[in-house]
Parts: sequence; C-alpha cells; structure tokens
Amino acid sequence: MAFPSGFLDEIKNRVATSDVVGRKVKLQRRGREFVGLSPFKQERTPSFTVNDDKQFYHCFSTGKHGSIFDFLMETEGLSFPEAVERLASEAGLPMPERDPRAAERAQRQAGLVDVTEAAAKWFQAQLQTPAADEARAYLERRGVTQDMIAGFGIGYAPRSRTALLEHLSARNIGVDKVIESGMAIKPEDNKAPYDRFRDRIIFPIADTRGRVIAFGGRAMQADAPAKYLNSPDTPLFDKGRVLYNFARARQPAYDTGTLLVAEGYMDVVGLAHAGFHHAVAPMGTALTEEQIQLAWRMAPEPILCLDGDQAGLRAAYRAIDRALPLLKPGYSLRFAILPPGKDPDDVVREGGAEAMQAILGKAMSLLDLMWEREIEAAPWDTPERAAALKKRLREAVNQLRDGDVKTLYGQEIRKRLDKLLGNEPLPNNSGFNRAGRGNGWQGRRTQNTYRGQPTSEVRRSALATGADDWLPREALIVLIAFHHPAILLTHRDMFEAMTLKSGPLDAMRFEIIDYFDGLEAHDVTAAGLDNAGLTRHLEGRGRQDVSTRLANMPEARLLSFARLDAGLEEVLAGWLEVSQLHHKLQTLAVEQQQAEAELESELKREEGDSQDALDRLLAIKNEIAALEQQNSSAV
Repeated sequence: MAFPSGFLDEIKNRVATSDVVGRKVKLQRRGREFVGLSPFKQERTPSFTVNDDKQFYHCFSTGKHGSIFDFLMETEGLSFPEAVERLASEAGLPMPERDPRAAERAQRQAGLVDVTEAAAKWFQAQLQTPAADEARAYLERRGVTQDMIAGFGIGYAPRSRTALLEHLSARNIGVDKVIESGMAIKPEDNKAPYDRFRDRIIFPIADTRGRVIAFGGRAMQADAPAKYLNSPDTPLFDKGRVLYNFARARQPAYDTGTLLVAEGYMDVVGLAHAGFHHAVAPMGTALTEEQIQLAWRMAPEPILCLDGDQAGLRAAYRAIDRALPLLKPGYSLRFAILPPGKDPDDVVREGGAEAMQAILGKAMSLLDLMWEREIEAAPWDTPERAAALKKRLREAVNQLRDGDVKTLYGQEIRKRLDKLLGNEPLPNNSGFNRAGRGNGWQGRRTQNTYRGQPTSEVRRSALATGADDWLPREALIVLIAFHHPAILLTHRDMFEAMTLKSGPLDAMRFEIIDYFDGLEAHDVTAAGLDNAGLTRHLEGRGRQDVSTRLANMPEARLLSFARLDAGLEEVLAGWLEVSQLHHKLQTLAVEQQQAEAELESELKREEGDSQDALDRLLAIKNEIAALEQQNSSAV
C-alpha cells in the first residue's frame, strides 16, 4: 500500500525519533543529539546517534541510517506497512482510506479471521476435556508443559465429524465462511460439510501480526492417512508464504541476532522448551523463496536445522538452490546438520540446550555446504571428472544475481578448486573471471595432478575448505623473495623494514635476509643469488616445511612475476607493486584507528561535531575497500 508523503511526515512530527529508539537503546543527550550503544552491533563505546530535529538515527559502526519506520523494520522485523500502522496508532492518526477493492478484501479477510480465532479458542478448550486425555499424555511425554501449551495456543480437535461446525454455527458463523476459512470440507457430491481436523493435536498458525489464520494438526491415530495436516490455501493463508511461529519468534530473533528454521511444529515447541525462542518452521514443505525472504526480515543468516540423513540433506540442497538467486550482501543461510535420525526436539530432550548449542556452533555456511555437495556428487580423480566438477560449480555460481556476491563466490570457488585439484585455473571466459597481472595465466604450463577423492575428514580440512593461516598478500611477498632473492640487491632494507602479521612468514623473511647477509662478496650478484642456494640454506636451518609450502602455492606458477623462470625486471615490478600495496593498507589501518578514536571523542563532547570525523572515517574505509579489491585481483 502506498501512503501519502504528508501522512508519513505527520507521523514523524508527532512521534519523536528518540522516543521510538529509546525503547531499545539507552540514550544520553550530547548537545543537539542523543548517543547510545549500537543496537545492531556489540560495542563498548557509543557510536549510535539520534537527531530529533532531522528525524533520523545513524549508526557509525554499521553505517545503518534511517527514520522511525526503518528502525522498527530493522529491530522488530516489521514490514513497512506494519511499521506505519503501529506508529500511526501511537500518533493517534487514522490510517488512510484504501481503494475500494483493497478495503473489500481486507473486510473479507477480517471476517475469516473471526472464524479462525474462534476455532483456535475452541480447540484450546477441547484439550482440557476428557476426550483429549490421550493427546495430553502425548504432549506430556514430549516434554510440553502447560505454560508451553498456553503460549503456543496448542489445542485438540475431537473425533466428532461436525463438532466444530456446530460450535461455530451456535455463534452465528455461517457454514460458507467456515468452509472458506478452511475449517470445514464440503464434499463434491453435495453431502453435508464436515470438520477438516478430527482427532488431532492442533497448532495454530499466525500471520506476521499474530492473528490466527490457519492450523496444523498432528494425527493421534497411527493409521491416519496423513500424520500432519495443514489448512488448505485460503484468502488468509498461503502455506508457501508463512512461517510457523513468526510473530512470537520475531523479537527473540532480533535480541539474539539469529533465527533457527526447524522442520516442524514440534521442533519449534521443543526448541522453545530448551530456551531457543527464536525458531520458526515452514508448513511441511521445502523452504520457499518467499519464506527465505520472510526469514531475512528477522535475521540476516538464518540457520536451517536439518536431520543428517539423506532426506535432511536433500532438503538442505533444495534450500541452497532456491536461495542462490536471492543471495545479496549480508544475507545468506547457514546449515546445522543434526545426527541422523534426530530432530531438534530429540536433541534438546536428550542432551538439553548445551547439545543443541554445540550443533549450532558448527553450522556450515551456504558456500561450504554447496561445495561439499558438489565434491560428494561424483569422483573427480580424472581430467574429465574434474572438468565435470568445475562445470557443476560454475553453473551454481551463475545462478547468483547480485554482482558482488557472484564475483566473490567465483573467486572463492576458484581458490578451492586450485587447492583441491592442484591444477591451473579455468580460462577467463569460464564464469569465474579472475584477473591476472601481465601474462600471468600464460607461459609455462605445469602438469596437472588429479588427486584421488579424499575422505570426509580431509574434505572438511583446511585444504578442502580453503582455510589458510597465511595472509595471501604477505605470503606472495615472501614467495617472490624466496624464488628470487636477487631482489635484495636493491631492496634489502625495504624487505627488512616490512611488518608481517604471520609468524612463520615473518621468520622466513629474516632467514632470507640472513642468507643474503651471509654471502661472500663475490656471490652477491644477480647470478650468485638464486633459489637453489637459498633452498639449501633453509634446509640447513630446518625451514624446509615453510619453503615447500611457499613453492606449492598456486601463485608460484599462476602469476608470471612470481615464477622461478621470470626475468628479474618483471619480478621487481610485480614485487614492488604488491609490497607498496601492503604498506599502503597498513598505513590506512593505522589512520582508520585514529579516525575511529577521533569520532568517539567527538561523540562524547557536549558540542562535538561528529560529521567531519565521520566523513574522514568513511573516506579511509572506502580507500581501504578499493585497495583490497585491487589486492584480491593481484593475489
């Protein structure tokens, strides 16, 4: 629904930004602004400001900025219309008139909500009757307490064929409305309608506003045609666009910064019993695109909790395929794979919250699970099979629509393939688009090595996942000096003055310098300084593990200026470019720390002007980002 700009402005004029934000953030006045700790990121020094005059908030630590409507959408997962409706009520303003068709549709839906809300209350009352003894015993065995029953509104549908219809008719609710709401079924042979849910434990399904719009029922009879039965699609309910427990989980999801997506109602109830109140579930189907978008309103990286058996993995893989085209900066999915045959409810009942938390702590990223899926799909121990693996991964990456995410996925997949297969990268038209320097992808080709398929343990190791304790830029600087120690003839002092964060690489740097300094005068020439002599020196000093690792880096053969057979002039040009970039980024990192300290100081001052400090900090961050992008292309 589109709202008149004057209406939105009137809400902002009547409701102070600091009042809305102040319910979530402890604010202190600083001159014309309020400051507080960011609600979007843990921090010790306030970087969050609110300006009532300009009617906005700004978070310096995350860059988030907006109005009171944006704040409710960010912190409570409300849609824009929901945020407007809540704040309009707070401001004492009636909502604008809708167009006639929308008003008619809303009125029709409101009438059906009356039916489902009345049915929900009746189901809850039925759970306390003698007819529901078996249902209550089942819930008790599953650890569902009375408080949980009340909180989730759990009820019971008796075996009677028309008990609900009779109850609603007694409340002057017409049969046609009951059928339209999905609560009753009208046979095609024109026989009398009957209740849809019979002899089932009932779980009310609410919309984002907390209104009951549908139900899910678990059969009490083992021979029931369907163990779980949902309401059909109605004017109120579309099972592909709703998540069970969304309204209740929204605030806990914001408070914890995450969201759990389980497979069913009992999983959500069981997780809540263990203290995980930020859980939702789809309606017995694979997660849809609309449900993924809905989950992202609550948390940027929801965790899907899935059984570790083949069915659970298939569900995870379907979720990957549906999510790939939707991925955008900051938003993805993670996957917590449970022990085979166990669901979240089983885990928390048997091991408590600690057992579930341990599983969640090992949740895999979407990229990691996609990678594992493809290398599990078929062997890749021959050139043809390896090419098929590359093709599958390329097709997956090509599903991504966001340009930045697609580029970064391609770069990461390329790194993993290089390490996994030990071969040269795909051509530039492969869809992975890795930029080289000069003729870095041309020249001498090394023999490809197609390794045997590793065990699951190896696939989860640093090699298979691309994890590495060396900073790529630092490793490249040392690699070039290792391959071509003759660069020290003109740049020894520069090499010694560098700062490297990696301990092994820093030690290797000084070993190379010691080798150079220990040479006889007649050997200190471009011809006398070679890799073979340096390698023998390093072996004698017990550094062959580091030198071997350097020599096996993909860059050692993929970047022309890092190869052993490169000319010294080309080597120096490439090494200086990377070294200067390294120095510049280190300098900017120091400047960023200074700018952040200056910004904090300005925020603490009564009449501080934080805008100049913010502009300087953002300029530094932008320059770092640009240089890091340059670095990712070079390394």
